[in-house]
Amino acid sequence: MIPDEGMGTRDRGMIISSALMALFLGALDALVMSAAMPTIIAELGGLSLYAWVYSAYFLARAVSLPVFGKLSDLFPAKQLMLVSMFLFVAASAAAGASPSMGFLVGARVFQGIGAGGIFALVYLVLSDVTLPGQRGKTLSLASSVWGLSSVIGPTLGGFIVSYFSWRWIFFINLPLGLVSFLGIFIFFKEFREKPCHPSLDWAGITCFSGAVLGGLTLVMTGGQQIPWTSATGLALAGATLVLALGFVLAEQRARDPFLDFRFFKYPGFALGNIMAFGASFSMFSLFAYAPLFLQVALGQTPMVVGYAMLCLSLGWSAGSLVLGRVVHERSAKNAAIVGSLLMVDGTCPGIWFTMDTRLGYCFALFTVTGLGMGCIILSTLLIVQDSVGKKDLGLVTSFHQFAKTLGGNVGVGVCGGLVNSRLFAALDAEAGGVAPHMVEKLQKSMPHLFQPEFQAQMPGVFLDLLQSALLEGVGAVFAVVAGVSILGIGLGFFLPGK
Repeated sequence: MIPDEGMGTRDRGMIISSALMALFLGALDALVMSAAMPTIIAELGGLSLYAWVYSAYFLARAVSLPVFGKLSDLFPAKQLMLVSMFLFVAASAAAGASPSMGFLVGARVFQGIGAGGIFALVYLVLSDVTLPGQRGKTLSLASSVWGLSSVIGPTLGGFIVSYFSWRWIFFINLPLGLVSFLGIFIFFKEFREKPCHPSLDWAGITCFSGAVLGGLTLVMTGGQQIPWTSATGLALAGATLVLALGFVLAEQRARDPFLDFRFFKYPGFALGNIMAFGASFSMFSLFAYAPLFLQVALGQTPMVVGYAMLCLSLGWSAGSLVLGRVVHERSAKNAAIVGSLLMVDGTCPGIWFTMDTRLGYCFALFTVTGLGMGCIILSTLLIVQDSVGKKDLGLVTSFHQFAKTLGGNVGVGVCGGLVNSRLFAALDAEAGGVAPHMVEKLQKSMPHLFQPEFQAQMPGVFLDLLQSALLEGVGAVFAVVAGVSILGIGLGFFLPGK
């Protein structure tokens, strides 16, 4: 894969801009929904499907990511990118026109599939058109898009719902998606050679997708919508294990396996993906549960919570952008180790947070954590891409994105179970006799904690016990993510490189 060095700066810039626009839209749709959901439920009903509006998108995206990556090694990446973008835009139009909540969930499934293809192929497109020695700089732009979308997403969602219809959350994807589609269609050229007679491992793809879908469904429901010990939970766990075993057997027999297990013998591929998984595990756990500490334990306003999440997001973007400009002058291995050290520095002090912890101190720690995340994700992507031959670049690039997605989902699920168990164990022991009806409400829906009217009904004694219990639960989350970050430092020394 050697980009055409004769390609004009304008053409290369148009391709990069179009790819980043597509990535931005896909990332935005994961975040823009939160502000619109109350309005959507009020109009469409279907409160029981509330969680699936999010879950359907994330599950479909996670499953399709590596599949599109493998397809890009066998078939023209340009065609696959255009198909993914068309599917995403068409599903956005369908979601905006949804007559019911069930229809919206179905549209979100196809949106997720399109977004999975976009996420898998954007990094490949950027790698294909980047001149030698500039790959880190170009890919850092993609990493910064994630931070930008997390800043703009919730605010944009609130603005659209306030001044327009919630349907424009989806309709806005149509003109922007069309511009991105045309940019790729007109300017992008294929540089990698593809096999003349590709062989598609249907058995491997089917078993892999089914196992990931089943496993992530169990993790993301967190034992709430689907209790783990229920008949449905046990059946889903059994099916996941059977499909995982079927995937292993299928790959051993496939002529061209979907995922060549020999890749895991390469330290760059195996350790790079494990470190990406761990960094996302830590980062998205903080995104999910640091607001509990700030808003409930410390009694801060939603605006202050937004500033804290902004520190995480901007730190992530800044870490990627800075590293992208120096990574070819320094070892990517060193950058991954430094990123892990930053994440340890940002998460370990959280274990000792108290209700007297200063906000400025929290903001500083979150910024440092974000910087570490930006360094790890970009450096490990470069290491993973360099670990195998160019003919498998699509699969290994998308598998890195899959590891990042999987880490985030598993982290939120595991830490959510940890927070819930610690919280309700403390409340049952100390507050059950004070306000049992409030404990029951929280057991049904943790988001009650963020509702001002719910907090206003709390007796003072219950509020004190709740803050203490939350502090213990969130402290356990910081302990877990700090441990994962420390493990990342050790793994970093075994990465290939100087």
